[in-house]
Amino acid sequence: MSETVDVLVIVAVLALVLARQFRPQKVTADSRRWWLLPAVLLVVAVREPGLLDAGHPTASAALLAGGVLAGLVTGAAWAWSTRVWADRSGAIWAQGGRATAAIWLGGVALRLGLHGLGALAGVHQGGPATMLTMAAALLARSGVVSLRARGLRPAYRVTAGG
Repeated sequence: MSETVDVLVIVAVLALVLARQFRPQKVTADSRRWWLLPAVLLVVAVREPGLLDAGHPTASAALLAGGVLAGLVTGAAWAWSTRVWADRSGAIWAQGGRATAAIWLGGVALRLGLHGLGALAGVHQGGPATMLTMAAALLARSGVVSLRARGLRPAYRVTAGG
């Protein structure tokens, strides 16, 4: 993919994820596939050429590792800022709030800071590195929310009529 397509994919995923975060969302049994979108982003990022800068392999690998770590931390913080609750019927819901927005902005600033450090060092970081960072953030967020939701579900099953 070209850099333009990478940017469009990143913006589309961000728009989708952010639009869904600030509305109450039911956490359903289908939520067991919480790892699917991060996995797709990971595969796309790894298959792209230019994940690491061939001219600066050590520095680009360090920046990539820092980006993935920042993504994991941001995603986990994002998940803990998400309100998770059970309604009267036992359905589990999740919704982000102001703290979620602040954490997102902090994560973007962190990613831009890493990109700036790379630029100062002459290391090229393209869309694949950003996709990998996003995959890490989404993986951490979805995993933590899934664990939190599982803690709200009863350990027993209620059968009809009894």
